[in-house]
Amino acid sequence: MLTDELSALKEAARQAFKAAVQRADPALAMRAALVRHPPPRPGLSGRTIVIAVGKAAPAMLRALLPRLDGRRHLICVTHRENDEQAPGAEVFRAGHPVPDSVGETASLRVIEALQQATSDDVVIALISGGGSALLPAPPDGVTLEDKQKLNRLLLENGLDIVQMNLIRQQVSRLKGGGLARLAAPAQVTAYILSDVVGDDLRAIASGPTVSPIGTTEDARDLLREAALFDRIPANIQAHLRVARTAPLPQDAVNHLIGGNRESVEAAAQYLSQHYDTKVIADPLIGDVNTAAASIFRVMKQEVTSRPRAILWGGETTVKIRGRGRGGRNQELALRVAALADKAPVTRPWVFLSGGTDGRDGPTDAAGGLVDQGTLSRIRAEGQAPTALLDQNDSNTALRLAGDLLITGPTGTNVADVQILLTGAA
Repeated sequence: MLTDELSALKEAARQAFKAAVQRADPALAMRAALVRHPPPRPGLSGRTIVIAVGKAAPAMLRALLPRLDGRRHLICVTHRENDEQAPGAEVFRAGHPVPDSVGETASLRVIEALQQATSDDVVIALISGGGSALLPAPPDGVTLEDKQKLNRLLLENGLDIVQMNLIRQQVSRLKGGGLARLAAPAQVTAYILSDVVGDDLRAIASGPTVSPIGTTEDARDLLREAALFDRIPANIQAHLRVARTAPLPQDAVNHLIGGNRESVEAAAQYLSQHYDTKVIADPLIGDVNTAAASIFRVMKQEVTSRPRAILWGGETTVKIRGRGRGGRNQELALRVAALADKAPVTRPWVFLSGGTDGRDGPTDAAGGLVDQGTLSRIRAEGQAPTALLDQNDSNTALRLAGDLLITGPTGTNVADVQILLTGAA
């Protein structure tokens, strides 16, 4: 029966997504990296200052602790939903994706610790996705409320992660190499778990230990091109008109310990036992409508005599036009289902789009897992899928269909994974 086949396809997609998340386990990635790149040791009178920031911060810190000797100062900043322990550390659980007062307090504590560092100290930065919002650190003349408004504006207007972080770096004391500047003369070593497709270290958590993506002039130009400069808070406009990016006093030692590609490959390896499996090399980025159309074309074209698995990694963007709730993964899944509803595919199919952190936008879902019956189930509940999409209300739509992907917080973040499974032709 079709229902049984769809159930089997959905369970396979869930298990493959689970394999992707497990591959991004921050503790495993840290332990492996520490074998290849042991942590530096301070001078005789020095300390080890550890700044762990991001959704994976507690797990990365716990993996590092057995490798540390001597005096230490530990600060851990993660998101509110992460209740993992970080022994011996001062822990802050801050707001994400919009920064809050806890994050601002954490930023001040981090800055204070870095400014006290000496040449005998070593600073170890443990960086993972989410760090940009978790450590707002507004410069003089800019308030936390200003940064909150800026973040909301960037998130709602379809800028990709690199564009957003280019701008956010210019409105922060810690981003774009700020952590390394403040730590001087101490040497900085960073272990980085990437949530950015392509693993550009400048974009991960807005690059606290590397040179910035661009300059203040680049940020102004980008905001004007997006017709946003006149909409950002006046204090930030004034700051961007006069601020200049300072060079790094010394290069930090940066170690990339994991990213999106490895997780996609782990999901593909799981599925290859029972499916003809293909990983699309080009990342799935940009506008969610364009991404949905690309996935649907593959669905129509990739036909084999055996069940088929197609996988992507990436991070799409959504331009908010309505007042609904959702996220880029839920909207992508729903838009793929809507395209297939207009031009049905005869063989059974399911499509999963999920954030590896377990949270998609301001919701409790990681994403969506849809099939050819998704829109029919929404209509059976008395709702119009098109109207819900117009309101960016993918969460309500997928909840009505029973097609939300719920994992809970995963304690890691390596961007998004997309999985298309089809039955035999």
